[in-house]
Amino acid sequence: AGALVVVAADLLALALLREPAAFGADIAVGNSQRFGVPLGYGGPHAGYLATKDEHKRQMPGRLIGVSVDRRGEPALRLALQTREQHIRRDRATSNICTAQVLLAIMASMYAVYHGPQGLHNIASRVRLFTRILQEGLDGAGYRTNRAPVFDTLHISGGPLDQAAIAAAAAEQEINLLLNADGSVGVSLDETVTLADIADLFAIFGLAGDPKALAAGIDLSYPPPFSRETDYLSHPVFNSYHSETEMLRYIHRLKGRDLSLAHSMIPLGSCTMKLNATTEMLPVTWPEFGALHPFVPREQAAGYTELFDRLGRWLADITGFAAMSFQPNAGSQGEYSGLLVIRAYHHARGDDHRNICL
Repeated sequence: AGALVVVAADLLALALLREPAAFGADIAVGNSQRFGVPLGYGGPHAGYLATKDEHKRQMPGRLIGVSVDRRGEPALRLALQTREQHIRRDRATSNICTAQVLLAIMASMYAVYHGPQGLHNIASRVRLFTRILQEGLDGAGYRTNRAPVFDTLHISGGPLDQAAIAAAAAEQEINLLLNADGSVGVSLDETVTLADIADLFAIFGLAGDPKALAAGIDLSYPPPFSRETDYLSHPVFNSYHSETEMLRYIHRLKGRDLSLAHSMIPLGSCTMKLNATTEMLPVTWPEFGALHPFVPREQAAGYTELFDRLGRWLADITGFAAMSFQPNAGSQGEYSGLLVIRAYHHARGDDHRNICL
């Protein structure tokens, strides 16, 4: 009684699967790292949080509402000001927010460009390839998920053991999840091609043509898992589906903002204030963006060298012993700093300190 149900859900999967709210969930959370944002070796990505209307005052971050200005024109403004620090002080909920807005914009524009139908097609393609692989595995005697799948398979049994599968995968330069119990995990995404599925067939010793299997696969989900409601119905998500339309839309939005192309950015906008174009371009390089966060360390030697060098430089500059690159945004860095400060006080026996001004 009185418990709230929180569901972690994948955004792309929700293009096909019934939404958490329809199952009675109170809160839905997740991340956008596979929603138009490169994996980047586990690098920055925006999270999402959605909840029922009755919980909106407990939501972290700031809420923007639609209002009218003095001329009667539609305007956007901060809503529910009573949540803010200048009113509720230490009981405020608005100050628990992050500055991952660049990644949130990337994920948003991914949805704008593809729209609901495009996202449905992408999700269906992911599920199709997953089901093709599952059909091939099941036909060869492997055991896979019994529940309906979207993009991930848990594989056990079968004619080849984990060691043989891992060796064959290494020859194909494909990383698989090798579990301690001898099972194998495979996750597919929108970048996977039919040629990749053929490689996986070879790795698991499967006979048959993956393309031929596709014809007999039903992509629908059984009740109650299939999505029945519309999503992304706003005109913005149904208008800009060509490169030219998208470019012009983004340019119009850019013209409403203050950027380094106009002037110095005020202190209140702390993210990427001093990052020049030459510093941002590598973000788009596949050598940085395409690396999965779980690859073996020897496959991430470049990232490791960057971390080690930058860590040493920052430690030398600040006089500290070491640096942490865990926080993905300024606000998370502040939180990490507070945790370090608290640990320092606790180490000195100052356990009573629990207020930060």
